[in-house]
Amino acid sequence: LKFKPGVWDANMMAAVAYDGPVPRSVRPAGGTVELQGRNRQLQLIVHKGRFFPRQRNALAAVASPNFGSCFWAPAGVGLFIGLAKKHGKSRRLVLCRAKDDGNSGDVYKDTVLLPSTKFSQRANAKKREPELQEFWDSEKIYERLQEMPNLNGSFTLHDGPPYANGSLHMGHALNKILKDIINKFKAATGHKIKYIPGWDCHGLPIELKVLQSLKSKDKKGLTPIKLREQAAKFAQETVKEQRTSFQRYGVWGDFDEPYLTLLPKYEAAQLRIFEEMVRGGHIYRGRKPVYWSPSTRTALAEAELEYPEDHVSPSIYVAFKCIELPEDFATFKDLELAVWTTTPWTIPANRAVAVNPDLKYSIVKAEWAESDRTRHLVVASGLVERLEGLLGATLTVEKECEGGALEGIKYEHPVSGIETPLVIGGDYITTESGTGLVHTAPGHGQDDYVVGQKYGLEVAAPVDDAGNFTSEVGLESLVGANVLKDANSKVTEMLEEKELLLLRKPYSHKYPYDWRSKQPVITRATPQWFASIDGLRSKVLKAMDEVQFIPENFSNRMRPMVVGRSDWCISRQRSWGVPIPAFYRKADGEPLLNPDVISHVRSIVEEKGSNAWFELPLADLLPEEYRDAADEYEKGTDTMDVWFDSGSSWAYVEEELGSPVDLYLEGQDQHRGWFQSSLITSVAVNDRAPYKSVMTHGFCVDENGRKMSKSIGNVIDPRTIIDGKGADVLRYWVASTDFSSDVSISQNILKATEETVRRLRNRARFILGNIHDFDVTTESIVYEDLPVIDRCMIRRAEAVFDQMKEAYDSYSFSIATKLLNRFASVDLSSLYLDLAKDRLYTAGKSSHSRRSCQTVLRWILVNMTRAIAPVLCHLSEDIWQFLPPGEEESSVFLSGWCKPFPGKPAEVESIVEDVERVLQLRDPANLALERARGNKLIGLPLDASVKIVVKSDSDLHKALDRMAQVEHQSEDGLDSLLSVSRAEYEAVETLPELPEDFPSSEDKDLGVIVTVDRADGLKCERCWVYSTEVGCCKAHPTLCLRCADVVQELGVPSPLETSAA
Repeated sequence: LKFKPGVWDANMMAAVAYDGPVPRSVRPAGGTVELQGRNRQLQLIVHKGRFFPRQRNALAAVASPNFGSCFWAPAGVGLFIGLAKKHGKSRRLVLCRAKDDGNSGDVYKDTVLLPSTKFSQRANAKKREPELQEFWDSEKIYERLQEMPNLNGSFTLHDGPPYANGSLHMGHALNKILKDIINKFKAATGHKIKYIPGWDCHGLPIELKVLQSLKSKDKKGLTPIKLREQAAKFAQETVKEQRTSFQRYGVWGDFDEPYLTLLPKYEAAQLRIFEEMVRGGHIYRGRKPVYWSPSTRTALAEAELEYPEDHVSPSIYVAFKCIELPEDFATFKDLELAVWTTTPWTIPANRAVAVNPDLKYSIVKAEWAESDRTRHLVVASGLVERLEGLLGATLTVEKECEGGALEGIKYEHPVSGIETPLVIGGDYITTESGTGLVHTAPGHGQDDYVVGQKYGLEVAAPVDDAGNFTSEVGLESLVGANVLKDANSKVTEMLEEKELLLLRKPYSHKYPYDWRSKQPVITRATPQWFASIDGLRSKVLKAMDEVQFIPENFSNRMRPMVVGRSDWCISRQRSWGVPIPAFYRKADGEPLLNPDVISHVRSIVEEKGSNAWFELPLADLLPEEYRDAADEYEKGTDTMDVWFDSGSSWAYVEEELGSPVDLYLEGQDQHRGWFQSSLITSVAVNDRAPYKSVMTHGFCVDENGRKMSKSIGNVIDPRTIIDGKGADVLRYWVASTDFSSDVSISQNILKATEETVRRLRNRARFILGNIHDFDVTTESIVYEDLPVIDRCMIRRAEAVFDQMKEAYDSYSFSIATKLLNRFASVDLSSLYLDLAKDRLYTAGKSSHSRRSCQTVLRWILVNMTRAIAPVLCHLSEDIWQFLPPGEEESSVFLSGWCKPFPGKPAEVESIVEDVERVLQLRDPANLALERARGNKLIGLPLDASVKIVVKSDSDLHKALDRMAQVEHQSEDGLDSLLSVSRAEYEAVETLPELPEDFPSSEDKDLGVIVTVDRADGLKCERCWVYSTEVGCCKAHPTLCLRCADVVQELGVPSPLETSAA
């Protein structure tokens, strides 16, 4: 009989029948018939030259009325394949449908130990996460953590207060989740944590919100105290809303007792700092130029500004006529000083022109081709060529000199006409732009103010709170002009009429804007309260040297800000804030502000709150010794800068958290904000920084690096993420980013993050399903009795958990998540779980093979759950609640950090190193198997027999020899480690050429060749492994001996008995 290999529908094939006497073997045309399952198909393949006695064949002979003999194929296939006589001597292959009683194929189904768990495949986060949070609250997990023994002491992270002025955005989520990850990790590693969330409740942002919500008629009768009451109500309602959102993120803390800057106790702590700074001589009142917002009519701090890059200023080049010259320049009767400014409106306040003494200057003769007029101008020598192009004139240098030689020149003021000096400035005068001569208005610029103080110049600022020129401007036509609207053009026109204008040129540059109103600000001299930085600078810089900045190079961002910082304007012209407790003498405006006055007001505020300043009579606010003169004074109306408010938070939490705390963590913008204000106030009072470490994160941008903007339409609300995907997806996104720079977020990024979390959940579910019948207290296998592959997996897992701890410790959460994800997908899923399925599903329920695997899987899952808990707090708790009994702690967060496997030696065992070497064979073996699959030689890896040819002098060969001698060959054997039915190796001195007749692969680094053939024997119906032992058990002829032993132990009846019945 000659057969060609063919493919038959598996749903139609049940047996092979032969028309003739019952043979001792199936041996048509000198070969055997094999039925191979693949993708719901059977392959009929002729293996020539091979002979198998009938008793070792998977096919059992049975009587058949239609054929001489019938041989069963694997059960449940559905049809006979028959060989029947045809007329004459030839024979033909026929198909006959077999009877099916509906039980075919189910004989061994219930003997396979498939996973079983109620742990949901889907997160169902919208329902499940609040349930878990309710569990934490009811069990008081956060509170119990603070009562547990803290082997590593305490860890304190002080929360920077967000503004209580609206809904949360992605920046809030990023910040609070990062803090929570740190706190949860620190708690897991034996630290006592206490997190006191805070809110900044004062200041312009909230005041503006209140004013915007009021109707016009309500604004008319609005008194400061009514405004403050409305602002306090708004802030408290916002705090409540934001607190609920933070808790929904899974953030833990003292949310029932947060710190609010509007609390009387907090305000008193702030006034205590102010009192100490007054006592130390660090607070003074002066008239200096400050950033002033005409749109909100208040002074602003640097931290309250933003600098858009697309601002365009109407810059002008102007010539000031010299009226008095030093002797060296006496020959230049028509000499003019060429100056450049981007703020023409400041020209009326000009009180000098400044030059840099270290620059060279030239007197140039300027000639315009279209005009007969010439001018002699003083300009920086390094700018002559550039100015020639800008002015469209020929500039001929007639004299050069050092900048210092120009001192003594006086010029005619372009508005008032008075004699005005040229003065020596500093290194802020450069040749990067302009003319090298700087128009100096001490009332409208910090550098100008410093130079003006040196020369005793008037600090003129003829501008009111709204940005309009006052009568002090010196020119009637300019009075009332707004400096941000029409004043620039009016001043420019006036200069042009006087023939002083050389050039108008729009200039695009960064310019300060009010961060709340989004309108330009000006620099304007007004009477304000200042904290002297000059008196503290050296101490502040010294304190910074003791602080760890994370990332380390970020100290370079903050240090120059402190070095170049001017005095801190701490007063604001607003009602909603902590009042500066100053009294002013009515007769001359002299302020009364000393430690005794502040101490008295502080005691009142601590009892009644800062509203008392506005409500109580002035006499009650004065100390006893001043009350007799109460009629001579009036209360000040200035409030403190909100950065002074938040910068005092360390004093409020000091009793609970201590000082200095371990960590401040905020956005990068806080280098000039909260980090600095906290540092200055703490150094002023305690001579030290309030923190040991400062860590910063970037801003949230879209996947194209663009800032979140409603106008662009790329804003993502954290609430929509939580409502749709869950808080854990948001938390995992935070942890997986490199937050030291700006972090990208988009729907695509979130989708990928959700998929990663889903895979982690499903791997945990797989393990839970496979340890459901395992009692860790009575059925665990001790380390020394574990198969080598199990010990290898323990070693890998412990290494990953240790690396994750190091990453958490260094705040490298993205590294921790990558380590976890790689371990779960590569070491766990692709390797160990793939190898473990056979043991878990088909080994005996209580067998050593299965229990050892369950021992390792449970240990891995418990520790992996601990390792992910700081990030995926809901998923980890969910897993923990579904663990089979065995863990004493009711919550994963009470269980600490990952624990080593009991009994595992500290040093790496040589046999574990051997199995690691052998596992390297999986890559070339998988490549060869894939080629065999492509050639249609095999369907699944278990269809294959693999041969390894290895160099005899290699470490791999020695490892293979040693692994061949270990006890648990069913788990540690080469065939098991490569996931094939049979594997063997041969050592040679020199590797041969790759065989052409079999699928193969070569790994030159390992020094091996892997060859694939079909496995001998027949496929076990239960475990699917090909074995020559299939058929040796007469009661269960379609099973290998291992599976036959298992089913017999279970008392499963023989399928032959079932068929006979």
